Amino acid sequence: MSKLPRDISGRTLAKKLKKFGYEITRETGSHIRLSTNIMGYPHHITIPDHKSLKTGTLNNILKDMGDYLKKEKRELIETLFEDR
Repeated sequence: MSKLPRDISGRTLAKKLKKFGYEITRETGSHIRLSTNIMGYPHHITIPDHKSLKTGTLNNILKDMGDYLKKEKRELIETLFEDR
């Protein structure tokens, strides 16, 4: 099973999420809001704009995405971080 990266920034993750149709809709303070409508209804996630995301935060973001996209977390990790 692919492991979560331990050194990914919030900004880098936001760019990688474009693979799944997420677009930055706003930035407030140190948080980035992304939205998609790929499944026919809107979904929003908020990512902290930090140099390095905590693994628990990244895990929760991927779990939330997996619930929306009906994909396993493992599949999301492999798609997002295949270039590592």
